[in-house]
Amino acid sequence: MTKVKKGSAIFIATIATGTILNPLNSSMMALALHSIQNDYQLSFATVSWLISGFYLVSAIGQPTSGKIGDLIGRKKLFLTGLLIAALTSIGAPLAPAFALLLLMRLLQAAGSSSVYPSGVALVHDHVPHEKQATSLAILAISASVMTAFGPTVGGFLIVWGGWQSIFYVNLPFILFSFALGWFVIPRDVKKKEISFKTVIARLDLTGIALFSVGMISLLWFLLTLEEAVNYLILIVGIVCFAILILHEWRSRQPFIDVRLLKHNHKLSVVYLLFILLNIDNYCLFYGMPSYFQSGLHLSVRISGAMMLFMSMASVVVSLLCGRWIEHRGTSMPIKTSTLLTVLGSFLLLFVSDSAFWVISAVLIILGAGYGIGNVALQATMLDAAPKDAVGTSSGLFQTCRFIGSIGATAVLGLIFGKTVTQSHLFELSWVLIVVSGIALLISLFFFKNTRFYIQKN
Repeated sequence: MTKVKKGSAIFIATIATGTILNPLNSSMMALALHSIQNDYQLSFATVSWLISGFYLVSAIGQPTSGKIGDLIGRKKLFLTGLLIAALTSIGAPLAPAFALLLLMRLLQAAGSSSVYPSGVALVHDHVPHEKQATSLAILAISASVMTAFGPTVGGFLIVWGGWQSIFYVNLPFILFSFALGWFVIPRDVKKKEISFKTVIARLDLTGIALFSVGMISLLWFLLTLEEAVNYLILIVGIVCFAILILHEWRSRQPFIDVRLLKHNHKLSVVYLLFILLNIDNYCLFYGMPSYFQSGLHLSVRISGAMMLFMSMASVVVSLLCGRWIEHRGTSMPIKTSTLLTVLGSFLLLFVSDSAFWVISAVLIILGAGYGIGNVALQATMLDAAPKDAVGTSSGLFQTCRFIGSIGATAVLGLIFGKTVTQSHLFELSWVLIVVSGIALLISLFFFKNTRFYIQKN
């Protein structure tokens, strides 16, 4: 196995530039939704498929592409993902109809999703062991920063060149990562030919299909509730998830390891809390920019600047939270996170027409709550995961993030219509209070005393 010794900084820069594409493109869309909605004359529920579809493909794509990389070669997968992302970045702005734009967005998610797991695997394979932790930290921080500042960056890009510019901006990153990757990343080791049947067995296509149909059915049901109650679609979704559980229980290489969830209650609670935390976070992440533009009639630039308060708070507390967890464990940080989220959600009820600095202060509270919870729950997940299933547990943790974000788009689709008013923000605040309240009760009940604390060496 080749190790990159000289020029490792260039190697990490190559990988990091590629892996930021998924978080960057997921977050920049927050400021673009309002413009796309107006350009195509659609409801918020319809354009929200640009978000939920992206996260659904990402939820499937990241764990699946990791297995594909093991089979066909990680460099090959990394470069292929970049090519797909490049094609969609050119095609999406030229889409004459929303359906084509949505297709480009889904392909963009597939391409960018394959870059991250293959990039992490390449670091593991080609960076010396003593430098791997630092290298992976660089990738994680880069992704977090891009997620946090995506709405602000997207806002300025939209002012400069319309919503189309949030796709074009990917091209320099892709070109840089692909050009260097072609020369810097070592060649894949040739492997024996694997049968098509073996590939299907390892990818668990049945589980992926059941998960996809189930999620799409439930989203379809929720996003069309305003028009009619489609019981057939709801039944299809429920049946798919029921069959999924039975199938995954029997599968040797399941897409979602339900046996792990059944036998490890600590891990299950962490996943549940992370889903709830991300529902709250992404409701704000995508809902507030639309409210700023439609409800308060702020410009795209000012809306992006307002979201910067929430993003900055999340990033800063994430960087500071590690030392707190080392000294106090994860119990208190998790309870603090849920408490701040409840407090911020409650205060959001009263700031719909307040001064900008008041709204910004509430966003700082909410951003801090998510930042603390994100780090603390991830630390707890690693501590609770069996040593022989850390990779699987980490993959499920990311899937929970995507499930939470998909749930958030469903909530926003139900509440927001053609326009967003103060009454819509009031309704959203109550949803956030309920979701964060449930999270607070779970954290108080399950995270008592020294339970769930990080095990110290």
